[in-house]
Amino acid sequence: MARKFLYVMAGLIAIVIAAAFAYRIWGNDLVRMAMVPGEAFEAQAATPESAYADKRMWLARPDIANNPAQWLPTGVQRTEPGAAAVFFIHPTSYLVRNHWNAPLDDAEANARAALFLRGQASAFNAVGEIWAPHYRQATFGAFLTTKADAQRALDLAYGDVTAAFDAFLAQIGPDRPIILAGHSQGALHLERLLRDRIAKDPALGRRIVAAYIVGWPVSRTTDLPLLGLPECTRADQAGCILSWESFAEPADPSLILDTYDASTGFNGQPRKGTPIVCTNPLTGTANASAPAGANAGTLFPDKDLTTAAITASRVPARCDSRGLLLIGTPPDVGPYVLPGNNYHVYDYSLFWANVRTDAARRLAAFEP
Repeated sequence: MARKFLYVMAGLIAIVIAAAFAYRIWGNDLVRMAMVPGEAFEAQAATPESAYADKRMWLARPDIANNPAQWLPTGVQRTEPGAAAVFFIHPTSYLVRNHWNAPLDDAEANARAALFLRGQASAFNAVGEIWAPHYRQATFGAFLTTKADAQRALDLAYGDVTAAFDAFLAQIGPDRPIILAGHSQGALHLERLLRDRIAKDPALGRRIVAAYIVGWPVSRTTDLPLLGLPECTRADQAGCILSWESFAEPADPSLILDTYDASTGFNGQPRKGTPIVCTNPLTGTANASAPAGANAGTLFPDKDLTTAAITASRVPARCDSRGLLLIGTPPDVGPYVLPGNNYHVYDYSLFWANVRTDAARRLAAFEP
């Protein structure tokens, strides 16, 4: 199993290197051609909430063995988890164009998702028990096209997420404080969940300690007012939203911003040109700048990705005028930097220790 996993990771590295080379020559059009499925979307039955009573439908939950969200980097001591229940939606780990949605039993996609939980969801394991569902995620190429099938794929994935969220609520009970977090596609689904569920249920909204919509752009103008929670403006604020997208400099965010600018916000108005929510994870505040010395710890993985060292004072962060988080000179944190100096894969791990502290601070400030 370990050898197979290493083969998978070696293949991923080769894909990223080849994609970066091709991007430099042919640009965004080639990326879209290589990743967007050619087949038509295949409608599938909705997943019922009852399906998530099965432990096998979860990548992480308190009662499963080998929970990847319980991982800790070398040198970090495990503590008794806090009182919160954490609902974490993993990012896209299905990278092929065979289907618009990942089969739930796709071994490679599930292995990547578990790896993402280690570097992302683990930042929250001191504040409470973590629940992270399997779901029929849309493939990576769904984010590179305006085809109607892409939205159908995302809707199918979101249906699974909502079923899992209902099961999560039923199992944690009616009173526990909740932290919501996601990354990339998971953050997109979280944003919809806030609009559809949290904003429309004041009692549920009062239980939210914080919502981390990381690696997905949230428009301050067309989206934020409909999410039921305000943007976090203080480091000790509870009941608010944090969001950032990380780029080293010089940054080329065109692949992200082209899609964002072509989209419609939750209020029905175009997102084009609207400011993006940017929380600086080093300060826990909006539109802020902080030097590398404020970074309490970045994850630097070992070669086989089985563990990581945590090193402080290596990566700065500042929000730019559009709402992107710029991190200065490209740090060497691994081989998965995307075209345009996009450190999307590392949005959490660049600031792992600060996110961990941030969640604990907001939980301490939370008042039911």
